[in-house]
Amino acid sequence: MEGIKPLADFFKAIEKDGRISITHIGIYAALLQYWQAHGCENPLCAYSYEVMQVAKLSTSTTYHKFLKDLHAFGYVLYEPSFKRNQRSKVYLFF
Repeated sequence: MEGIKPLADFFKAIEKDGRISITHIGIYAALLQYWQAHGCENPLCAYSYEVMQVAKLSTSTTYHKFLKDLHAFGYVLYEPSFKRNQRSKVYLFF
């Protein structure tokens, strides 16, 4: 059950945040799943298409918009690489 604590903490943090939508929640949950599946290293390093598969998103525009929102709202720290051969970094706050 320890694996769901970060998700439970996220839900507690967004409880009164009206800016957060189901897409934000889906991307955050996908980031947690990806993080856990890849050794729980923080920051997690991933290509957008890798996380999009987990989140069941089909457009990178949606992924980037909502991930940038999560960054702007203070739920993650997102460092895009802007390079095709280098993964972007996402820092999760626990």
